[in-house]
Amino acid sequence: MTPLAADQPILVNASRFRAAHQADWEQLEEIVRRIERRGIRSLSDDALLALPLLYRSTLSSLSVARETSLDRALIQYLEALSMRAYFQIYGVPTSFLSQLGAFFRRGWPLAVQALWRETLVATFLTFASALAGFLLVIHDPNVFYSIIPDGMADGRDPSATAEALKATLYSSGKEDGLAAFATFLFTHNAQIAVFAFALGFAFAVPTALLLLYNGLSLGAFLAVFAMKGLAFQATGWLIIHGTTELFAVILSGAAGLRIGTAIAFPEREARIDFAFRVGRSAAIVMAGTVVMLMVAGLLEGIGRQTIVIDGERYAIGLAVLAGWLVYFYLPRGNHALAVS
Repeated sequence: MTPLAADQPILVNASRFRAAHQADWEQLEEIVRRIERRGIRSLSDDALLALPLLYRSTLSSLSVARETSLDRALIQYLEALSMRAYFQIYGVPTSFLSQLGAFFRRGWPLAVQALWRETLVATFLTFASALAGFLLVIHDPNVFYSIIPDGMADGRDPSATAEALKATLYSSGKEDGLAAFATFLFTHNAQIAVFAFALGFAFAVPTALLLLYNGLSLGAFLAVFAMKGLAFQATGWLIIHGTTELFAVILSGAAGLRIGTAIAFPEREARIDFAFRVGRSAAIVMAGTVVMLMVAGLLEGIGRQTIVIDGERYAIGLAVLAGWLVYFYLPRGNHALAVS
C-alpha cells in the first residue's frame, strides 16, 4: 500500500461522524438556549456540570470537521454553536437593560457612523428628487397627479384653494381629515423605510428608486402649498416631525444601499460572508430607525394638536435634527462596529 502523504487529509464518513456526536451537540444547544432565554440560574446542577464538558467536546468535533474537510454546513453549525457556548461560559453576563443601554450608548451610533457614505448618497437622492418634484409641479401642476396617489393627496392638490390648504395646517387636532392624512403620511414613510432596507439585497436598485420616489412625493406636496403662497407654513408643519421621520427613511435607505453594494462588490471575501457581516451592522441601524419613527409619530401628534405657531414648529424640528446629528456623529472611538 502506498502511504498517505503528510498533508493529505484523513477521510471521515460524515454520516457516522454526525451519528457519533450529534447527541452531544444537541444537548449543548439545548443548555445554551435555556441560558439565553432564562439565564444561568435556570440550569440544573447536572446541566451546569455538563456545560464545559460538552463545550470542549464540540470544539473537538469542530477541529475534526475542519481538518477532514466535512461539509461546510456542518462546520458553520459547529462554529456558531461553539461561539454561543463560549459567550455563555466565558462572557460577562449582562441584563437586558444593560444590553439595551449599550445599544443606545454605542451600538446604534457606531453603526450609523459606519454608513456615513451611504447616508450622504441617500440624502442626495432624496433632496435632489424633492427639488425635481417641486420644480416639475410648479411648471406643470398636472404632474402632481402622476406622482401623488389620491389617498395621499386627500384634497391637497393643485385644485384646492389657499384657504382650504391653510386650514389643514393649523387644525387643533379635532378634524378627522387632517388626522387621517397625517396617519397616512406617517404610514407611507414607515413603509418606504422598511422596503428601502429590505430590498437592498437586489443590488440596491429598488432602494435607490424608493428614495427617489419619496423625494419626488415630498417636493410635489410642497409645490402645491407653494403655489398658494403657503410654502413657509407647510414646511413648518412638516419639519416638526419630518426632520426625524425623513432622517429615519434616509438611514434605512443607507442601510439598504450598504447591503446592496456589499452583494455587488464583496471586496476580498466571499459574497455571502461579506454581505452577512455588513448586514449585521445595517440591521442595527434599521432597528434604531424604528425608535426614530416612534419619536416622529409623537412629534407629529404634538405638532398637529398643540403647536400652531410657525416659529415654534421650526425651532422644535431643527432642534430635534441637531440632537440626532450630535447623538449619531459625536466621536465614540469607532472601532468595533464599523464595516468599511
